[in-house]
Amino acid sequence: MRRDIFTEEHEIFRDQVRRFAETELVPRIPEWNRTGMSDRESWRKMGAAGFLAPSVPEELGGSGADFLYDAIVIEELARVRAHGLMMGLHSDICLPYLLSYGTPAQKRRYVPAAASGELILAIAMTEPGTGSDLAAVQTSARRDGDHYILNGSKMFISNGQIADLVIVVAKTNPQANPPHRGISLILVERDTPGFVRGRKLDKLGLRGQDTSELFFEDCRVPVTNLLGVEGQGFKMLMEKLQQERLVCAIGALASARRCLDDTVEYTKQRKAFGQAIASFQNTQFKLAEMATEVEVGQAFVDRCMAAHVRGDEIVTEVSMAKWWVTDLLKRLTSQCLQLHGGYGFMLEFPVATDYADAAVQSIYAGTNEIMKVIIARRMGLDGRSQ
Repeated sequence: MRRDIFTEEHEIFRDQVRRFAETELVPRIPEWNRTGMSDRESWRKMGAAGFLAPSVPEELGGSGADFLYDAIVIEELARVRAHGLMMGLHSDICLPYLLSYGTPAQKRRYVPAAASGELILAIAMTEPGTGSDLAAVQTSARRDGDHYILNGSKMFISNGQIADLVIVVAKTNPQANPPHRGISLILVERDTPGFVRGRKLDKLGLRGQDTSELFFEDCRVPVTNLLGVEGQGFKMLMEKLQQERLVCAIGALASARRCLDDTVEYTKQRKAFGQAIASFQNTQFKLAEMATEVEVGQAFVDRCMAAHVRGDEIVTEVSMAKWWVTDLLKRLTSQCLQLHGGYGFMLEFPVATDYADAAVQSIYAGTNEIMKVIIARRMGLDGRSQ
């Protein structure tokens, strides 16, 4: 189905990304899934090809392209199940904080290296006891002369092991009222004393992408590593969540489409009772329903992408897209696995991986329950606005 938001130039770029993904990344995916981590060479190759952060300004090492180029990379990596390479997190969730709030010195130091793949980024929000409640973070950053001293722990941090620079959400003013006014963002480099990487967590899905515990034990960070204004961290996080949730919807929908395409082909080849599974009416109805839902979701996500590129404020819409598409992915992978029968339960069949990978999509970047809270508030259902 033709997607009007993409120009001919976009599609030429997509062809380039697809060829790169097939030749450079697909052969590496089994090793990522075995070790639970991607490799640095792949990041550098992505950067050299111009596929990391294409929307970064040219003077900082990018191409100055629009967000749709980033979206294409997200879709194409999802299509080949290259989940170990968390390009969306690195390029479209972490880097925008540096571009929007970084000082000129911070931008010169970090952004070109991130665009080239030499510097890998992560953001540390979640803590063992906070989940989606960012205002309740306990990690502290106490001012001591020209340094902050960080203490605390973070949980479920994507790119936690491989990252060279982590944006840490911490409280610089524990007495602030309301609490979110005491939150700041601190840049912590890989080899900073007191920055300790804990376990690489063993997960149900997204096996090729490292997710880790992080600890800060009297971790001394220069005050110059403050990102933006002290006490404005929560506001900055809220400003960037629109793109983060759109990134989740884009990737989840691309994953759903690939799983469905593979299942259609499987049902055409697999026979039962002397005929292809695809010839049974139940199979046809299931596939027709899923194909319809994918196209409906695509139309809405494409509309959100177009609005986001225009600079529209679409917090409500991306919250809708994030929860609906990730729930769709969970339903779709379950039904596709069922259509594979016993083979669907075997890890040698990609649908089994798709099923496991889908489970977290409704949890990270704000749970789908939080998405519905945001939507309800913005509908005025609780007398407040979000």
